Amino acid sequence: MDTDTLRERIEVAQGQRPAELVLRGGRVVNVFSGEIEEVAVAIVGGRIAGLSPDAGRYEGARETIDLDGRFLAPSFIDAHIHLESTQLWVGEFARVAVPHGTGAVVADPHEIANVLGLDGVRTLIDGTRGLPLNAFFVVPSCVPASPRETSGATLDATAIAPALDWEGVVGLGEMMNFPGVLTAEPNVLAKIAAARARRLPIDGHAPGVGGAGLDAYIAAGMGADHESTTLGEARAKLRRGLTIMIREGSTARNLATLLPLVTAETERSCTFVSDDREAATLLHDGHLDAILRQAVARGLDPLRALRLVTINPARFWRLDGFGAVAPGYFADLVVLDDLRDFRVASVFHRGLAVARDGQPLFTPGAAPPASLRGTVRVAPLAPDALRLPDPHGAMTIIGAIPGQIVTERIVEHPTVRGSEVVADTARDLLKIVVVERHRATGNVGVGLVRGFGLARGAIASSVGHDAHNITAIGANDADIRTAIDAIIALDGGIVAVADGATLAALPLPLAGLLSDRPVAEVAARHHALEEAARALGCTAPAPFALLSFMPLSVIPAVRVTDQGLVEL
Repeated sequence: MDTDTLRERIEVAQGQRPAELVLRGGRVVNVFSGEIEEVAVAIVGGRIAGLSPDAGRYEGARETIDLDGRFLAPSFIDAHIHLESTQLWVGEFARVAVPHGTGAVVADPHEIANVLGLDGVRTLIDGTRGLPLNAFFVVPSCVPASPRETSGATLDATAIAPALDWEGVVGLGEMMNFPGVLTAEPNVLAKIAAARARRLPIDGHAPGVGGAGLDAYIAAGMGADHESTTLGEARAKLRRGLTIMIREGSTARNLATLLPLVTAETERSCTFVSDDREAATLLHDGHLDAILRQAVARGLDPLRALRLVTINPARFWRLDGFGAVAPGYFADLVVLDDLRDFRVASVFHRGLAVARDGQPLFTPGAAPPASLRGTVRVAPLAPDALRLPDPHGAMTIIGAIPGQIVTERIVEHPTVRGSEVVADTARDLLKIVVVERHRATGNVGVGLVRGFGLARGAIASSVGHDAHNITAIGANDADIRTAIDAIIALDGGIVAVADGATLAALPLPLAGLLSDRPVAEVAARHHALEEAARALGCTAPAPFALLSFMPLSVIPAVRVTDQGLVEL
């Protein structure tokens, strides 16, 4: 920053030079002191120069906006999100998230990295350039998430280290391979060491880890965790120094359980995050504003809640100049009608209005590049590819849990016809199939799952965390094959089928993860898919989000990947 810029800011702060913009007549949320201040805010060069109870200090500004008693707060920061889980291209994501008050995100692009490696990560980062959204990134630490699944790319420590120096990168992404940390695998430790050598924060991922294992995991350098599902687990992690990211996404919803953790003594060690939030949820419910509404409705003080989406994430990720309405901070601001419903009246980015009354005031930017297309490569399925042999006794079954990404281990005798296991809808035992789709290896994993309730037909998706192979669940093999074939024909997407016909579909041609269509169309298609699933008897809420986590090989307790059954 040159001396002329600093001089200008100093002079504006003291009323010696006109500001570019003055916001007056509002009630400023002070995240440092927990107060509401009735002050005018002077802005120059995209940053806040000063705050004064005497608006007259800033007379002569080029533009003055009267906030009419509304609240002025820092725009919101999502400290942990996978942009790919929105199923929107980044420009479209910005157009739906920014009007909800989102000013910054810290994105872990390990979804696209599992498909296209660092080239995909770079493409996603490039797509955020020029948008009125501060997009920070972490380098994915686990691609693939474990050796028990086949991804489209592999990132070792040699690949990760230089990416940590990219512009906009603020840390190392969630270290999902916690068993690799606890057994001190050399490649895992080399990734951690590369981040620590640069003094970068490291995001953690330790579901159910406690005791000596937790101590060892944190001692390796982890700074945060978003995988706690019980209050006791979260409290134990906080006691050991982790920042607790309280997740409220489309599938995993932990806010109600973990909110009692947030007290005057602990709040600095907590943030709210969305992790995985789908397009329909963003469009109809909102983003961090929706999480704030829920938290306050459950009794959390509004100013305390705001800290969890402003200054706290900024401090954890060392985002200098973000997260507060204060001198020298970026003029990334949100105007709120109240601190209960958190209705967003307008949003400013670097002192420029970028959203008003729920509508974006900017375009989605450049179209997604062609390099993201053509990523579904599947070997022809053999006639017996979906066959699950008779175990001649009990077998392990995935127990899906609505509202969670963890599963339970069920052991039961399956229904057998001839010499093979078949789905049994009367017992809610459906066949689950995972087909490798990156390298045309021909890998197919088959198992049973309970918790979806399909009475007929099948559902399938090319979104399957984290390797993103094709995952299908169905009541019979014929419809499962139809669903898989439909995904291949779409070059990625989500489908519901029955009796050999596709009932509803959402094409996701960008890496098999993202749509190239507007959010309203994506949300409408997703709604049609959920309606079709319900018509097939599905009882699970958000069935396609739940489906996408069934192959995730690093979350307890049971999964199926393209390599077969995984038990943790």
